[in-house]
Amino acid sequence: SLRGLPLMNMHNPPHPGEFIKEVYLDALENVSARAVAEKLHVAPSTFNRLIQGRSNISPEMALRLSKTLGRSPESWLLMQDQYNLYHVKQNFNLDEVKSLQTVF
Repeated sequence: SLRGLPLMNMHNPPHPGEFIKEVYLDALENVSARAVAEKLHVAPSTFNRLIQGRSNISPEMALRLSKTLGRSPESWLLMQDQYNLYHVKQNFNLDEVKSLQTVF
């Protein structure tokens, strides 16, 4: 279960949409994706792309999610950043990137 997931250094963190689907939609069987989209004041297709992991949480969406579902906007953005960073790290080659040596 993703409920109460720690937000630091997760191995393969879930997409925030997956978290929303499991914690809010699957757990609350009487709450439909359409109803949540209505409360968020977004098109059902917009919300469906999010819970399918096909779109990311923007700062605007983070504000909407915070008001509708709770949690801080920052926590929604952090969840998205951790998901993105984890997946980029899997394939990104840093061999050509060098550190800046500075003297202070």
